[in-house]
Amino acid sequence: MNWELVLNCVLIVLARIADVSLGTLRTVAVIWGRRYLAWVLGFFEVLIWVLVVGRVIGLAQQEPVYAIFYAAGFATGNFIGITIERALAFGDQVVRIFTRRGSEMSDALRAEDYGVTEFDGRGRDGPVMQLFIQTRRKRVPELIRRARAIDPSCYYVVDDVRTAGTATVGSQSPSNWRGVMLRR
Repeated sequence: MNWELVLNCVLIVLARIADVSLGTLRTVAVIWGRRYLAWVLGFFEVLIWVLVVGRVIGLAQQEPVYAIFYAAGFATGNFIGITIERALAFGDQVVRIFTRRGSEMSDALRAEDYGVTEFDGRGRDGPVMQLFIQTRRKRVPELIRRARAIDPSCYYVVDDVRTAGTATVGSQSPSNWRGVMLRR
């Protein structure tokens, strides 16, 4: 067995996993507006990529198997990068829940430390309440499970929050507006 070939293949796969995973995280950092994190991740992503591509191009002409391991590292890097991003769960999301059991649900969610804003509405089959909840992305799956436990027929929409700002409304202080809107 040619140990140099095996070692090179392992190093190529590991390097591609690293640079593609960094690329996935960099893309998320760009989307969320985290400039400094995106810069650092981009620097190391491209540094690894340049070193690996230079190595593979030089070796692949003699051993085509390197190209296969390069592709395997790329594919695995996508999978691992998405897995890491899900675990980190950057940012906030807004969950809008439409329910006929609005008061019961909002009280229960407030008791679990969610900020809930209620809106009355009318659906096809009568009155409904929309609950507006902004929370950390990591908490969204549990929030949805909790809402479904209270009202299995509720409908919900989840949106990313890129930026959250303040506004002056009447005599409300702009710095306090988010607290007013999401007050428990």
